[in-house]
Amino acid sequence: MNRNWLKVFVAAFLEVFWVIGLAHAYDFWTWTGTMIALIISNYLMITAAQILPAGTVYAVFVGLGTAGTVVSEILFFGESFKWVKILFILLLLMGVIGLKLVTVNKVEEGAES
Repeated sequence: MNRNWLKVFVAAFLEVFWVIGLAHAYDFWTWTGTMIALIISNYLMITAAQILPAGTVYAVFVGLGTAGTVVSEILFFGESFKWVKILFILLLLMGVIGLKLVTVNKVEEGAES
């Protein structure tokens, strides 16, 4: 995996935090953490999209962020667990993995930054 795809995965991981933060932040520090996660997440996604295909980067970013947010809400915040919800998250993840597998980088492997 090259550095740019790693940026996308870290950005998606941070997306989970800022999306949850938007719903659950309650004071200066939680709002500050939410804003920092939002800024770093979007920065990483934008810099990765300058090298990788932007549409694929965005789809992977949003797909992984959505899956992570739903699972986190179920595990930590009492969101209802439904098998059909998990089925759709798995379907979403299959699409994200498929997009990543069929995407060709704009740069050659030896020239990645």
